Amino acid sequence: MNREEKSQVIEDLTAQLAENANIYVADISGLNAGDTSNLRRACFKANVSLAVVKNTLLAKAMEASDKDFGDLPSVLKGNSSLLFSETGNAPAKVIKAFRKKTQLPLLKGAFVEQAVFIGDDQLDVLVDIKSKEELIGEIIGLLQSPAKNVISALKSSGGKIAGILKTLSEK
Repeated sequence: MNREEKSQVIEDLTAQLAENANIYVADISGLNAGDTSNLRRACFKANVSLAVVKNTLLAKAMEASDKDFGDLPSVLKGNSSLLFSETGNAPAKVIKAFRKKTQLPLLKGAFVEQAVFIGDDQLDVLVDIKSKEELIGEIIGLLQSPAKNVISALKSSGGKIAGILKTLSEK
């Protein structure tokens, strides 16, 4: 790869890092061709894009990016693959589900909504992260609950009041 090609790859990676708020770095080096293909299919089904990258080029792209990746460039050793997604926990769920069959891929680190997670031990934490839509749904549910209670109380007592008034007017 000559300098022009490398600079083009760095530009492309920098653009991808800027576009995506959820970036995972994983090691899939121990997977055979069949397992790698299955992992790519699982990622496609979960709307996660998977790309194998060179560590030095990714480190330079992270350096050129506007985002603060913290200690994430320190995990760029050995083979690295990038996983991008719209939702913060989708790649973690794909990795966890895929690990039921094999011990790989290993999570090196993740950048999720401006938070940096380092190490494979963070996988369970990342799986439990709720997406923006899930959080909005929970908030709406919590806000609707008291209103529903008030409305049901008014309906039930309103029926009683109407019945009492009707009885009193008949007398």
